[in-house]
Amino acid sequence: MSAETASSNGIQIHHTRRLPDFLQSVNLKYVKLGYHYLVSHLLTLCLVPLVAVIIVQASQLNPDDVHQLWLHLQYNLVTVVIVSVVLVFGSTAYIMTRPRSVYLLDYSCYRPPSHLQVKFQQFMEHSKLTGDFDDSSLEFQRKILERSGLGEETYVPEAMHYIPPRPSMIAAREESEQVMFGALDNLFANTNVKPKDIGILIVNCSLFNPTPSLSAMIVNKYKLRGNILSFNLGGMGCSAGVIAIDLAKDMLQVHRNTCAVVVSTENITQNWYFGNKKSMLIPNCLFRVGGAAVLLSNKPSDRRRAKYKLVHVVRTHCGADDKAFRCVYQEQDGAGKTGVSLSKDLMAIAGGALKRNITTLGPLVLPISEQLLFFTTLVAKKLLNTKVKPYIPDFKLAFDHFCIHAGGRAVIDELEKNLQLLPVHVEASRMTLHRFGNTSSSSIWYELAYTEAKGRIRKRNRVWQIAFGSGFKCNSAVWEALRNVKPSPNSPWEDSIHRYPVQILS
Repeated sequence: MSAETASSNGIQIHHTRRLPDFLQSVNLKYVKLGYHYLVSHLLTLCLVPLVAVIIVQASQLNPDDVHQLWLHLQYNLVTVVIVSVVLVFGSTAYIMTRPRSVYLLDYSCYRPPSHLQVKFQQFMEHSKLTGDFDDSSLEFQRKILERSGLGEETYVPEAMHYIPPRPSMIAAREESEQVMFGALDNLFANTNVKPKDIGILIVNCSLFNPTPSLSAMIVNKYKLRGNILSFNLGGMGCSAGVIAIDLAKDMLQVHRNTCAVVVSTENITQNWYFGNKKSMLIPNCLFRVGGAAVLLSNKPSDRRRAKYKLVHVVRTHCGADDKAFRCVYQEQDGAGKTGVSLSKDLMAIAGGALKRNITTLGPLVLPISEQLLFFTTLVAKKLLNTKVKPYIPDFKLAFDHFCIHAGGRAVIDELEKNLQLLPVHVEASRMTLHRFGNTSSSSIWYELAYTEAKGRIRKRNRVWQIAFGSGFKCNSAVWEALRNVKPSPNSPWEDSIHRYPVQILS
């Protein structure tokens, strides 16, 4: 219910002394908030009277009572020693085995140079001049662009600006170097971290995996130390950025006092489709140049300068189902031209993956009040066979900000509808899609950068990053802000945040 409705339903003041009609004046929204507050603080509300009773009883003790208690402890010295030893060893074991906190010191998103921008008209003219697309395919691409939610300032690689395009291995390497090194240079400059201090390096790129690997290119460029633990994740789609974060988290649990760098990118140069199969033309219209570099640390001393703390990572893989496995599939068409095909079942499969993911994530993040409501409706539906409408948990009570993978307009629309989000909750995703297009696994970082640039991140705010990718996978990462977060220098939105949000035509 909107704020306008809430204010109009407020308690009416009359000239008579009669009590107002609370059944009509109390807004259900506030009843739910009151229920949420009561259940969430139930333990505290129960403990307060108990603590009060203990304090009252302790205050009534006289010196003789204290002396008698001391004598009792002396006569039971063995018990006291055993309890003390158990407490000491238990505390030590807990401290030694508890998971190490993972802090996000900073991250950097690559903003390509302006000469790589492509407008709709330029995109269509170049597509026509290549001579690879028939009239039907050109019209299909035009319609996809118009409905995509992309703006006129997205970027395509240098090789795609030539007529005819020049998708070579050299050009693909140059694209990867520009994106990765551009993001890393800015990250190291903003954090004053020396490359030699990096102990773990993880790079994810789905469609471009040369030899030597992309991670080796970074090691060579920045002369990273010889014992660095480097990983290169390939073929894992747009959700691989969260997978890389999860891998970094696991590595930071094992290796003490070290930093990890995660680089998430995609390569377009050698993966542009030059055929006429409709399902394989969609990626041409949506995917654009972009990448992000993230600096993580498990050093307790880094907490004071960190932006966020990693709270949860939940990964869901639906690859055992054949339809899910093939819904995003790289293949050759009938003419032997390679591209990525998107199935018409993609949205339904994504919805199923999301449902499975939030089923695991919900108990970890939702307040107990929401879990009780969900459990109650589930029991009523299963046991009583009543036509009870399934209760959709209110994730707005668990998270303050949402970074939904900007995979396309339909993806954002569906999550906004199914999770019952407000337009402000999906604003970062829509504006990222408009300004930068689908940058694959790095899109969730452009979205977080947008929220920071708007000055919306406050201390203790929780951020939910949701990503979907081939396989089919749905992955979530939850972060908690450790302070009021300001955008870092050279933010990708630095030159354009004043123009956003913009109105996107239907």
